Amino acid sequence: MAQRTVRWTRTADIQYIGILEYWLNRNKSATYSKKLINIVSEKTKQIAKTPFIYKKTDFKDVRVASIENFSIFCKVTPDEILITAFWDNRQDPKNLLKALTNKK
Repeated sequence: MAQRTVRWTRTADIQYIGILEYWLNRNKSATYSKKLINIVSEKTKQIAKTPFIYKKTDFKDVRVASIENFSIFCKVTPDEILITAFWDNRQDPKNLLKALTNKK
């Protein structure tokens, strides 16, 4: 089977950028943010190659991949992987449910 393309939703992109900016401001250095960018890049490549090795969620066709203290939620279709959320697992899980159900 051919490798699927990876697309990020606007919500996931905003979450990801927000987390990178948080660590940039908190640490007063880009080192951790750059490390996180590399880790996420490698993980998304792996998700594109083998999406079904990741844990199913209660949402239809959505799987979750863990990276350290973060989770990538993605919807798997025959043609693409749609990243629906990038989540810091130390946040309130009620907010995650809102993000995954597109409630604000």
